[in-house]
Amino acid sequence: MSRKTVLILTFACISSLAPPAGAQDAAEIVRATIDNWRGKSSYGEMTMTIHRPSWERTMSMRAWTQGSKKSLVRVTAPKKDAGNGTLMVDNNMWSYAPKVNRVIKVPSSMMGQSWMGSDFSNKDVSRADDIVEQYDHTLLGKEEHEGHTVFVVESIPHEEAAVVWGREVLRIRDDDVLVSQEFYDQEGVLVKTLRSLEIGVMGGRPLAIRQRMAKEDANDEWTELRIDSVEFDVDISDNIFTRSNLQNPRE
Repeated sequence: MSRKTVLILTFACISSLAPPAGAQDAAEIVRATIDNWRGKSSYGEMTMTIHRPSWERTMSMRAWTQGSKKSLVRVTAPKKDAGNGTLMVDNNMWSYAPKVNRVIKVPSSMMGQSWMGSDFSNKDVSRADDIVEQYDHTLLGKEEHEGHTVFVVESIPHEEAAVVWGREVLRIRDDDVLVSQEFYDQEGVLVKTLRSLEIGVMGGRPLAIRQRMAKEDANDEWTELRIDSVEFDVDISDNIFTRSNLQNPRE
């Protein structure tokens, strides 16, 4: 066998193992938008509003992140909810409620359950990067939105992945801002959609400042999350992301 033939066969084998260029680009687009809103680390203050036809509830929160594996969200107001918190480290999640004064590990079977009675799930709050690591991504097309190119990406979980959704469709601007995210169940039925209602510059980068999550089968029910302030790439102690700090805040 000639050297030229060997090189051709080697290249063919490598090419057959590599992901299609479109899939690789789509994964990079998703990764970039996650990196954009998390940075290497971040500290932010937010307001969450839960709306129902007969009532509305608002909570103030503080949030810390470190890389893609650590996050802490703590409720600061109103008084009756203050102190409630959620800690995520790697793939583990814990919650703390002052009323029972206990740190409880959230089992994987409850990751799809509502967080604090909102339309966001425990998994949504954790904001882990498993959508990059445990999903295959396909670029479905491009759209235009307010002068930006928007990439439409379909994300399908790996067969063995322990995830909540059967399919997700993301629309991401060319400046790495998430425009919308659709969540489909295992049967392919659209369950809920996250939409960015306000986009601006905060912390020195373009961000979705106000987002609304709404379920498809619930009329006039939604949850909005608004970023009031945020800092990126700040020094955050590892002690922030501990169960001890979750229960007894020292930040």
